[in-house]
This record gives sequence, C-alpha cells and structure tokens, in this order.
Amino acid sequence: MALRGKWAQGLQPKHFTWIIKDRLAASERPGGFSRNHRKVRRQEELIWLRTNTFTRIVSLLESTQNLVAYSDAGLVAAHFPLGKRDDLAVRLTDAYTQISTWLDDPDEKIFIHYDEFGDLLLGFLGGYLLFAKLVTEGPHAISIMEQLGNRTLDATGRELIALTLELGLKRG
Repeated sequence: MALRGKWAQGLQPKHFTWIIKDRLAASERPGGFSRNHRKVRRQEELIWLRTNTFTRIVSLLESTQNLVAYSDAGLVAAHFPLGKRDDLAVRLTDAYTQISTWLDDPDEKIFIHYDEFGDLLLGFLGGYLLFAKLVTEGPHAISIMEQLGNRTLDATGRELIALTLELGLKRG
C-alpha cells in the first residue's frame, strides 16, 4: 500500500540545517542518535531525504550503521568515519576533497550526519567551509557554525577547525 498525504513526504531529520543552501545540509543520524535510534523514524526521515531530492548521504559515524538502510531506501551513501585523532588529517583530507568533487556537480545535493548534531559534526563542517575557501579565517568558521548550530562550539568542534587550518587543508 502506497503512503498518501503528509506520510508520503516523510519526516524531516531532527536538527536539519542547511550549511550551503540547497546543496549541503546536516543533522543528527536519521532515526536519532544511538540510545534513541528508532527504525521507523529512520525510515520516515529517509523518505523525506529522497522526496527532497538529496543525491547522497555522507555518514561520519565510526561504524557502518545505517549504510544498508540508505541503500535499501534508494539513496547513495558514503562513509567517512571520524574517530582516532592520529589519522584524522588523512580522513579530513579525503572527506573534504570528495565532498568538494561531488558539489562540483550542480545536480548533487548532499546530506551529512554524525550520531548527534553536535560539536564534532559542526567542527567538521566549519573545517569544510575553510577547505572549500567559502571562509578564510577560523574565527569566521566558528561563528558561522555557532549560528547554524544555535550553540557555542566547544573544544572538540574548535579543534577540528584549528586542525584544518594547521594542516593547511584547502582545495587546490
């Protein structure tokens, strides 16, 4: 039986926020973060992402949770686990480079998530703004992420932005 009415539209992911209007968005993991994860909610949010023409989901989770569900929902998924600090430079470079390459295609519309819509995700996204040369200074990236996240960025988020600058990660 096909869904009708508002249910056919799905459910917008919690804390959904545009980072780059109509091109790059972020929220917590579809279905909610670990303790509160619900499969039904995940399914509703995946319907919403598909209905709203997102072409790709990027997961920053350390595990491969949900990747099969994304594929089953007809969504293309990519996995760039953020985790151990020792190889974070390589992980950030790979993720930022690939996201930029995808966004070179005007038809791409990317949704990025981590478990929670928190400091790690916001720091990653602030670093991406620096990498993509959409902003040029760390404090500006921090300010933007604090406004978008409606919160003060803690040390974790600020460290990712600082690391992006320290490593000189910029799109060529």
